[in-house]
Amino acid sequence: MPTRSRRAVIRAGGLSLRLHPRTGAIGLVLLLIALGVAFVNLTTGDSPVPVAEVLKSLAGKGTAGTDFIVYELRLPRVLVTLLVGVALGASGAVFQSLTRNPLGSPDFVGLTTGAASGALIVMLITGGGGLRVGAGAIIGCVITAVAVYLLAFRRGVQPFRLVLMGIGVSALLEAFNSYLIYRAQLNEAIAAQVWLIGSVNGRGWTEVVIVAVTVVVLVPLILYYGRHLKVLALGDEMAVLQGVPVERSRAILALAAVGLSAGATAAAGPIAFVALAAPPLAARLSRSPDAGILPAAVMGAALLSAGDWAAQNVLPSDNIPVGVVTAALGGLYLTWLLLHERRGARA
Repeated sequence: MPTRSRRAVIRAGGLSLRLHPRTGAIGLVLLLIALGVAFVNLTTGDSPVPVAEVLKSLAGKGTAGTDFIVYELRLPRVLVTLLVGVALGASGAVFQSLTRNPLGSPDFVGLTTGAASGALIVMLITGGGGLRVGAGAIIGCVITAVAVYLLAFRRGVQPFRLVLMGIGVSALLEAFNSYLIYRAQLNEAIAAQVWLIGSVNGRGWTEVVIVAVTVVVLVPLILYYGRHLKVLALGDEMAVLQGVPVERSRAILALAAVGLSAGATAAAGPIAFVALAAPPLAARLSRSPDAGILPAAVMGAALLSAGDWAAQNVLPSDNIPVGVVTAALGGLYLTWLLLHERRGARA
């Protein structure tokens, strides 16, 4: 006799939210891990600060030297890491659900590469920096998303065609980015290449504001329309029968996910792996085929925080960009995913 999965239902007005107990527990554990690693990152670095001194500084009772280290050097970096992880995890969950493909993340559909193209144009052609680079990344991401959608559209958009078109557009943009770097001055090319790796080194309050606004505005929107993701995965006809506004829901979810990816890339560069792996890893921990957007978001925050800790402490003298760590982990994850799919096909 089949057993029903127990779920808690929270209602507020006309809205309802269903929570699976295990999924909620896993999400809470991941959140605590992300915050714990973030706090450790506040205490470690070239000038280690004791835990007690960090707590005093956060409470407004620290010394001038400790406050400078915590508030000017480390807290912005930690906040950018957490918020970018949340943005990438949520964005990846939406794209993978909409495309019904584990490779349907901003990395593979060309969005992060498009954002990089926009940023490189500002950096290497117009000579801009700071906010202009962030704006260029956002514009490049949005233009790439529209181009991929239009190229994949043929009496509707099939998920498989969208992923393939995104991979093709990404390859073209990679070539364009390489050309821009090749034509640049040596110092400009080095700075651009470092940005392309993806890094939270030297990030300040400007980047915190960019990604924080993106997360605060778009994550609630995704959570609201994310209720329809499971029904949309059953097909448009079934979704219509269930009363779901198919085109509006899909368009809003896709645009919000694009915005999250753009904001994350504008703040920290095109960081790989997190959007690809966070949703399926959260789903495996919760033993659910679809863990949901919030668990994927906090998994993204935990992964990026752990990656930043590794980047600072594995080779502390080099302080390598976090994108190096996530790219290495991404390669291992992608290899495992392909082997897993191959074994599943044989079975």
